[in-house]
Amino acid sequence: MKNKIIAGFAALLMIVSCKDDEKVMNNLADYNNSMEAKGYHFGDKLNLPQDVLDMAESITISFGDKETENLVVDPKYFTLGDNAVTFNIKTKSGEMLNQDATINVYSKSPEQVLKYDVVAEYPHNPANFVQGFQLDGITIYESEGQYGSSRLITYKIGDTLPMKENKQPADIFSEGSTIAGDKIYQLTWQNKKGLVYEKNTLKLLSEFPYPDMMVEGWGLTFDGKNLIASDGTKNLYFLNPNDPSKIVRYISVAGNSSVYDQLNELEYYKGFIYANVWHKPIILKIDPKTGEVVGKFDFEKLAKPFTDADSENVLNGIAFKGENMVVTGKKWSKIYEVAVK
Repeated sequence: MKNKIIAGFAALLMIVSCKDDEKVMNNLADYNNSMEAKGYHFGDKLNLPQDVLDMAESITISFGDKETENLVVDPKYFTLGDNAVTFNIKTKSGEMLNQDATINVYSKSPEQVLKYDVVAEYPHNPANFVQGFQLDGITIYESEGQYGSSRLITYKIGDTLPMKENKQPADIFSEGSTIAGDKIYQLTWQNKKGLVYEKNTLKLLSEFPYPDMMVEGWGLTFDGKNLIASDGTKNLYFLNPNDPSKIVRYISVAGNSSVYDQLNELEYYKGFIYANVWHKPIILKIDPKTGEVVGKFDFEKLAKPFTDADSENVLNGIAFKGENMVVTGKKWSKIYEVAVK
């Protein structure tokens, strides 16, 4: 009888303990959910609920293959933007509790609202599904997407007829492109490879496989040293143009209160990366050293007539003509030259 009483008491303690653990973990979940919207900055401490700290012998945060006991947002472990983590709590009673969470890390400085004036308009072929867009002198180099109609073309600004053209096979969906010296590099969407052309003739020279970390091919630009590629995530990858299958480094992109992914067409100009966000009429100005968004253009007025006609006719072309920015989009009938204020 005595043994039954002891066993019953132990079972009761276990039930109470489990309920306490559940309550504490619910409090941790509530805290994480509240902070997901508010976000953190590098150097901030994770002020976990006191009942979590009281019941824990140790707490670690794991990031896949990395783990830390430091409850501070440290750039050694966290990146800008969303971080998928797991809290691992060893209780004072010896149990291991785990909880997944998303920790958003924002840049410390608010992004500047960048203003512009439209100073010129040029015709653009409304059949062109623009994926990559560069201006070299008066010549536009344009990469066009869609299966069965992907191609790389050149034409003079103010004209719409291609001077040169290289069509891709039907199974290729072309994406971003960029000029680097005497070559043009072009990404493909889901074929996991990029293409290299001779700039003057658009003759295909070679292909290269994507680095394993790159999910897909989206946007591409050149900073004078490295190719910079986007893959639809929050990351921008710096690639060696002599061997683009290897990542030199990468950055994650975020603003002061927003996490940005689906970074699409890219342009590098005077020390900054400019990127549009797919299905949003905005262009971000990004610090290539940190990934911080330092400025943002709103091109809704220019994009609206085209997206009203078809939601896929989004802003997707960025270039520079002297000090002015030149923008267009998928199946837009116009190219706009804007003076940045």
